[in-house]
Amino acid sequence: MTSLDDLPIRDDLRGKSPYGAPQKHVPVALNVNENTHPIPEDVAHDIVARVAAAIIGLNRYPDREFTQLRAALAGYLRHGLVPEQLWAANGSNEVLQHILQAFGGPGRTALGFGPTYSMYGLLSSGTGTGWIAADRDADFELSPETAVAAIERHDPDIVLLCSPNNPTGTPLSLETIAAVADAARGVVVVDEAYQEFADPGTPSALTLLEGRPRLLVSRTMSKAFAFAGARVGYLAADPAVIDALRLVRLPYHLSALTQAAALGALAHSDEMLAMVDEIRSQRDRITRELASLGFRPYRSGSNFVLFGGVDDPHAVFEALLERGILIREIGLPGCLRVTAGTEAETTAFLEAMASFAPSAPAKA
Repeated sequence: MTSLDDLPIRDDLRGKSPYGAPQKHVPVALNVNENTHPIPEDVAHDIVARVAAAIIGLNRYPDREFTQLRAALAGYLRHGLVPEQLWAANGSNEVLQHILQAFGGPGRTALGFGPTYSMYGLLSSGTGTGWIAADRDADFELSPETAVAAIERHDPDIVLLCSPNNPTGTPLSLETIAAVADAARGVVVVDEAYQEFADPGTPSALTLLEGRPRLLVSRTMSKAFAFAGARVGYLAADPAVIDALRLVRLPYHLSALTQAAALGALAHSDEMLAMVDEIRSQRDRITRELASLGFRPYRSGSNFVLFGGVDDPHAVFEALLERGILIREIGLPGCLRVTAGTEAETTAFLEAMASFAPSAPAKA
């Protein structure tokens, strides 16, 4: 049987591994940061009706410019945005791929701050863009000084900032984002896939777009909107950036069914996001109770918690899996990551983790 090594793939792709998390059918799946709450039934019925109406016209190509969707996204994001500043694609990963295709490529570099979302490096490889992983500060934080020093050292064509950061959950300050945007020669992408889970009042990088034509802010409907299966990601930026992305997108890349489903979800955004407060409360509960068990949860502004203090992460991962609970090994020594699910899912996880608790910290 032919192996991958036998095929004439590009040399820079040899030895690479595709992105992927374990896909297992278990009672409690908390490994890929999905919103584990189902879509409200009345919203689902409206989305189905919109998709059904779109099916009648499937003999025709979809709106190549997804005009209605861009207007709906601008209305959802607010901040004075207009449809000409919005872009969308099949998940935020495709949005990021468009950015790498348009602004990266052979002889150019993209810079991120590790540990961060592994797809940044994979998308860079896929587009022939050199990937640079700069260091973070202690506890996975990122200060303006550390970030700007890396920009000045490497002079990248693209900077990728994950805010809050995946896989650590670390919030990123507007001061750091602004400092990077003002110091970088190339484009700066702020990946706000988890922004809706940030603590109330946390400002978005969208507030920094005015006067910064090379700043791009990407979002997704996969997380807070509980729309992971629909594959809808989007971007806000200067209209000139949107023109650049048109140069690399495939024709009619966003299907009529995808557009209809997304419009239905956005029409019910308040109801779709009603569970966000509950998810935040479960995230904070995980943080408190893991700490009381003697683990070390890191600061999180997302819908998941990274925690350290695990003697044997793989053994704990396997033991939880035997109990029907799936979380995530991410390769950081002594660490595991868990998604904040429903109250019942969180309870199942925390009760299981009590079996692996290190010595509880001494009380002051």
